[in-house]
Amino acid sequence: MLDHIGIPVTDLARSKQFFTAALAPLGYRVMYELPTATGMTNGTHPTFWIGKGEVGGPIHIAFIAPDHATVDAFYRAAIAAGGRDNGKPGIRAQYHPDYYAAFVFDPDGNNIEVVWRTD
Repeated sequence: MLDHIGIPVTDLARSKQFFTAALAPLGYRVMYELPTATGMTNGTHPTFWIGKGEVGGPIHIAFIAPDHATVDAFYRAAIAAGGRDNGKPGIRAQYHPDYYAAFVFDPDGNNIEVVWRTD
């Protein structure tokens, strides 16, 4: 199951304005604002992210894990399969106090994440 997805945008302010209005009928609102990214949600955590980047370039996809051990196993398996480290398993408190995740670049440079959290 997917946890969240992020897409690159060329103008973060313009895209934030667009998606805030366009997704409002679906109940989405801005939840996080980082210097180069904005996270939106229609629930308890951001499920849709926009971030300053090269359009047509790599994307970010996060999968839900049932526990820390699965996050760790994903990381080991992805690295063994030829993935490149983009963040070893660990807590990412800047997102949520219980946000435990690992990040790996796939062979095409996409940022693949597996995350466990309590919310």
